[in-house]
Amino acid sequence: MSIRLRLLLSYIAMFLVPVMIFVLFAALLLAVFYKDIKSLEDASSDNTGKPWFQIVSNYFNKKNELVGGIRFLAKYDPDRLADYLFLTKTDEQLRNLRAGLVVVTDDRVTFASNLADGINLNDELQQPDTNRWGQNIKNTYSVDRIDFNFSDHRPGTVYVLADYKQFFGFISKFFPAILLSLLVAITLTNGLLTFLVSRSIIKPLYALKKAAEHIQNGDLELEVNVRRKDEIGKLGAAFEEMRRRLKTSIHLQLQYEENRKLLISNISHDLKTPITGIKACIDGIFDGIADTDEKRNKYMKMAYKKATEMDQLIDELFLFSKLDLKRLPFHFVKIDILDYLRDFADDLRHDPQKQGVLIDFQHDGSHPVYVMVDLEKLRRVMVNIVDNSMKYTVREPKEIRIELVDQEHEVTVSVRDNGTGIAEDALAHVFDRFYRIEHSRNRKTGGSGLGLAIVKQIVEEHGGKVWAQSALGEGTAIFFTLPKGSGDGHEADPDYRG
Repeated sequence: MSIRLRLLLSYIAMFLVPVMIFVLFAALLLAVFYKDIKSLEDASSDNTGKPWFQIVSNYFNKKNELVGGIRFLAKYDPDRLADYLFLTKTDEQLRNLRAGLVVVTDDRVTFASNLADGINLNDELQQPDTNRWGQNIKNTYSVDRIDFNFSDHRPGTVYVLADYKQFFGFISKFFPAILLSLLVAITLTNGLLTFLVSRSIIKPLYALKKAAEHIQNGDLELEVNVRRKDEIGKLGAAFEEMRRRLKTSIHLQLQYEENRKLLISNISHDLKTPITGIKACIDGIFDGIADTDEKRNKYMKMAYKKATEMDQLIDELFLFSKLDLKRLPFHFVKIDILDYLRDFADDLRHDPQKQGVLIDFQHDGSHPVYVMVDLEKLRRVMVNIVDNSMKYTVREPKEIRIELVDQEHEVTVSVRDNGTGIAEDALAHVFDRFYRIEHSRNRKTGGSGLGLAIVKQIVEEHGGKVWAQSALGEGTAIFFTLPKGSGDGHEADPDYRG
């Protein structure tokens, strides 16, 4: 669930949950105040089974109707307000509504409802604010005052008293409780949702912060384990990917540093050997040891051979460095790899240095097989693999077998020899830069340990892969793949040999 959806649901819940809790609280409060509501219901038989708010509305409507009727009589038939029987019946109707009448004629109470029992009405009449008819009664009852004149012009006043103590007691308790329950529902809901949502966000952020602190201190071992499917989960996955890549990068950097140290050590040794030979040859000439033309010529050839070895070593090192730094340009052309390998095998057969070596080329078809390659770099791959095979092939007759396998999306080229083979524990490292197997690839065979590493770099730049198969005493096979090409680039010269 995304954070956006999570927040949207929390906003909806912040509205719905308080409403639901409020309804539950209201139902509970109605149960608590049932007696108060029941007493209002009992005020009229018409209220049975009706909602409490309708009961309250009916209560005030009936009371207002009676008060309106009294106002009408006071205006149009005031003498009936002196009729004791009429006043008694009207008072009985008001009594069901917890109300009553008090009639004052000539400042004297001529009729008083039982509702006013216990109140000294004459004292109340002496209150200075006669319009309000005394503060005590106003504090106890709701008072409606109706002034009128009898037919004989005597002044009179009717007071309609309504006992709202119970109702207002209900209101003063019920509505504050309802309001409090609403506030509690909102507070609890918002607090709980805020806690849950913030916890679901803050907790993984703390995990990321902890991981960042470990990375800051150079510790890349702490795994960022944020198993979520939202934006924070994606952030955690990206952070973990960054940590792993950074760890791999630092590991590679340390490996590169170790390789550079090994390179310096190997190159220093491999350069020192031919230089020492060249110095020895020159010293022999200077010291007169080579006192004949034949000896001098021999010493000069030895010096030239050593210089050539140094030149080849430096060229190989320079090539590998450019490949490693991705600074060697590639110029891809489309070629028929079948014709290319057939021509390469023919070149090997006519190479004077390969005299006595059985060169065989095998393939599984005769139709053209097109690939996109850099011809110069591909020739370097083939030459390095063949030279590596020749160095460690000691059995006679020496054999080099080149094979092409055509597949749906790529071709596989293999170069197999009948040499001494490679031990299983060393096989996985033969393409590592500067790697040399001392017991089988000794210094006398030459090489810097870069030949197969260069092969790997070039093949991977072509989008292929390389691997080796070998068994001690049975020879070694080097395989590499090339993806098939469909038309990017230009056709190669068919007579090109690289």
